[in-house]
Amino acid sequence: MNVARTIASGFAYPEGPRWHEGQLWFADQHDETVHILAADGTRVDSFHVEGGPSGMGWLPDGDLLVVSMEEHKLFRRGKNGLSLHCDLNHIHRHLTNEMVVDSKGRAYVGNIGFNFEAGDSVTPTMLVMVDTDGTSRIVADELVCPNGTVITPDGQTLIIAESLAPRLTAFDIAPDGSLSNRRVFADMPGHVPDGICLDAEGCIWAASPFTNSVVRVREGGEIVETVTIEGAGAFACMLGGEDGRDLYICVANPSMRPETLEKRGGRIDVARVTVPAARGACP
Repeated sequence: MNVARTIASGFAYPEGPRWHEGQLWFADQHDETVHILAADGTRVDSFHVEGGPSGMGWLPDGDLLVVSMEEHKLFRRGKNGLSLHCDLNHIHRHLTNEMVVDSKGRAYVGNIGFNFEAGDSVTPTMLVMVDTDGTSRIVADELVCPNGTVITPDGQTLIIAESLAPRLTAFDIAPDGSLSNRRVFADMPGHVPDGICLDAEGCIWAASPFTNSVVRVREGGEIVETVTIEGAGAFACMLGGEDGRDLYICVANPSMRPETLEKRGGRIDVARVTVPAARGACP
């Protein structure tokens, strides 16, 4: 069993980590800020996203796409700052959430689907694809709290965490971005899979917030490795570092507003793992 160590702290609720061009990017959702860290945790830069950032990914031209959770919008960040890429208010019911952007610049964007902070009943929802021109369409439905999402290096398969199912679900990706052949990649009883990432052996690392751990899961459901988090929940993870073997973990304690903003117990932990990130996977 591997135990993570803390490299940065003082955040409200870190989520949605991405490793990009030698740096760790992540969304401090409750503080409405995207932070950029060096590999050792040193803060490099940050910027504000109204409505709270979540999923991120990059277009082929290098511009960043970032979700605004409460505004149900997808923003594009270029040299002139943020601009609107797609408005999802006509589709998303509650809190636009995680996202993966494929190598062609198509964004697959999820949403919570119900107001969990108000105690609403769990309601299945949809996954939306936003094309490069900013148009959107539903490509999957009846997902139970769709969350962390990855695309395999060949661009042929999308894997998404259905946090409250609880399972990882896979789809085939058609040339036009449509999804088909829905199937269970891994059932995960006893876990609530949140943010995920993919390694070079095709295993998924899944954050498991209510077990204070991150688990490595093979297709079929076998858990083959566990990283333990000290005294807090793990909500998302990303492989990165110079050799792709640093597992960066977004950690929060507590996890519900307004306490997160008051206590700022959020942090970034890291653990060394044996198998590196999948090259060419998205994100």
